[in-house]
Amino acid sequence: MKNRAVPIFVVPFGVLFIAFYLVPIGYAVVQSLYKVERSGTFGPVREVFGGLDQYQRVFQDGPFWASLGRVAAFGVVQVPVMLGIALILALLLDSGLVKGRRFFRLAFFVPYAIPGVIAAIMWGFLYSPNLSPLKPVTSAIDFLSADLVLWSIANVVTWVYVGYNMLIIYSALLAVPTEVYEAARMDGAGQFRIAWSIKIPLVLPAIVLTTVFSIIGTLQLLAEPQVFRSFSSAVTSTYTPNLTVYSTSSIPNFNLAAAFSVVLALTTFVLSFAFLKATQRRSAEQ
Repeated sequence: MKNRAVPIFVVPFGVLFIAFYLVPIGYAVVQSLYKVERSGTFGPVREVFGGLDQYQRVFQDGPFWASLGRVAAFGVVQVPVMLGIALILALLLDSGLVKGRRFFRLAFFVPYAIPGVIAAIMWGFLYSPNLSPLKPVTSAIDFLSADLVLWSIANVVTWVYVGYNMLIIYSALLAVPTEVYEAARMDGAGQFRIAWSIKIPLVLPAIVLTTVFSIIGTLQLLAEPQVFRSFSSAVTSTYTPNLTVYSTSSIPNFNLAAAFSVVLALTTFVLSFAFLKATQRRSAEQ
């Protein structure tokens, strides 16, 4: 009976996984191997097999690799800041020092419930010198300039996703047996010592999980910079890798856009896998 129940639960997921995940990936790979040719200046357009021609164009595309470097700098700064704030908020909620934990838990999570596009529009208006209610600040500091717009976008992303990551870490903290904390208090440990020596090590898997999610999200950055193009000329159509894919497909050049997507997906996989292996190796050494 148990063996019969397994396919009932697995098959629906497997069908959806294949139809909406594996098939689109396979289609993108196939499309990336083709190219469009035209017979003469005004001749008919036809799609022919091009092998790795599109990938050669990808590796020769300077703006695409510049966009990868840009989001890499974004991730190196934004991800630790965001997860650090999320960890601090989770520790505060779990410490018992904060009254009204239900209210603050909901308040911290609310920004994540706001769609990223809406959040970007809202912050775009706050940053705009002509539209912002904080005009003395925005007149003195141009948050939409070429030097600062990336970090203005980082602020939006941090504001949206801190609560989401906080909830994951806080859930991990709630799973820790209270007896562990009671034993630490009997040994004379204070709140800070318990947080540093007990809570953080025990929720390290949750922190690793949120870091992987953040790495993937960083490389997929699209909605926020797309909205900020309306507010700042510094955000170009190739500002992030996903914007490059989007603008290339809008030309339209679906084959080259597919090649960009495949390379971006492989880069995301390599970075995420490398981070996981590095954390596992460090845990094994400890």
